[in-house]
Amino acid sequence: MRLKDRVAVVTGAAQGIGRAVAELYAKEGARVAVVDVQAEAAEKVAAGIRESGGDAVAVVCDVSDRAAVNEAAATVKETYGPIDILVNNAGVTRPAMLHKMTEEQWETVLAVHLHGSFHWLQAVVHDMIERETGRIIFTSSSTAQNGSIGQINYAAAKSGMLGMVRTAARELGRYNILVNAVAPAAATEMTLKVRTDPRFADAVKRLPLRRHAEPEEIAPTFVYLACAESGYMTGQVLSVDGGGMMVR
Repeated sequence: MRLKDRVAVVTGAAQGIGRAVAELYAKEGARVAVVDVQAEAAEKVAAGIRESGGDAVAVVCDVSDRAAVNEAAATVKETYGPIDILVNNAGVTRPAMLHKMTEEQWETVLAVHLHGSFHWLQAVVHDMIERETGRIIFTSSSTAQNGSIGQINYAAAKSGMLGMVRTAARELGRYNILVNAVAPAAATEMTLKVRTDPRFADAVKRLPLRRHAEPEEIAPTFVYLACAESGYMTGQVLSVDGGGMMVR
């Protein structure tokens, strides 16, 4: 088991990529905090992990609320001990063409993706610095690198996360804290509305693999970035996008 007894926080873990990462981390021996704003869905994922022999607890948290994040981080520490791995994965979409996008659509997406990631980063980093160890992984998106019609808010937020990754990697490397990102193109509940919009029907056909990934195909990359094999990697963005970066 590559993550045996490591304490991992996965935000947005009630569904999609977060769920797949939480489940795979548990299989690799981690003690997992399934963090999500959806209480019942988070508990369902955590219960499933426990039924499969893993160790998981559901933690309800709105990542856009700094006080809620601090409380959730304290709960995880009280339950399992210091956090070793943070996966900043929580996200929402509010698609609209830029000239029709409302202030609420813009601010909601940035609040969850960008502000939420920063809140969790600050919530865990002090302990990691003190212990001189840690892994922090952001879920970005192929949209951050290629753009996407109708998602200027999402693309801006995911691009901003990459700036956070590279800056945090520079600041925290001296403490043996590695900070990286995964940029997937995945078929998840969150992206369903965009993926099924007929205006984007040809987008997936431009990928060399001609399909989006399932969450379970993305999760192993998060294991790699959390385990010993990636011990000399920081500030990087791994594109798991069916070859999309080649054809942009």
